[in-house]
Amino acid sequence: MSVSQISVFVESRPGHMARVLEAFQRASVNVRGYSASDTGDYGIVRFIVDDPDKALEVLKDMGAAAVKTEVLCALLPDTPGELARIMAIMARCGINVEYSYSLISTFIAISVKDLDAAQRALEGESIELIDQNDLVDFDRTPTKEKE
Repeated sequence: MSVSQISVFVESRPGHMARVLEAFQRASVNVRGYSASDTGDYGIVRFIVDDPDKALEVLKDMGAAAVKTEVLCALLPDTPGELARIMAIMARCGINVEYSYSLISTFIAISVKDLDAAQRALEGESIELIDQNDLVDFDRTPTKEKE
């Protein structure tokens, strides 16, 4: 049992990720999870979407270098130790986890060089930013609660 993952090689520059996501939106492709990592001027973005074939077509139409591969997807209970448990199982079986990321979450971590500038850019945009203490009470509904 597996899910399809779309990996795309992208330039690390402002607006490129937005263009990809807007193209997915126009094609009615729903992103269920993603991981973005950089290697300097370029990066790899991995997407789990509801329609991987359509997503791959969208990316290829944009001229992007993209491939579809299969990955495992596990649904873990939201309790302490569950991620450690699955990683321990893999280790015990001699299986190296090359990378992993979470799916379908309302909490999205975004790494930027200037955290203060990014925070200022999102203020007043109906986007709720959270701090470490908010992660303690994970079960709360994340929209408009702080108002």
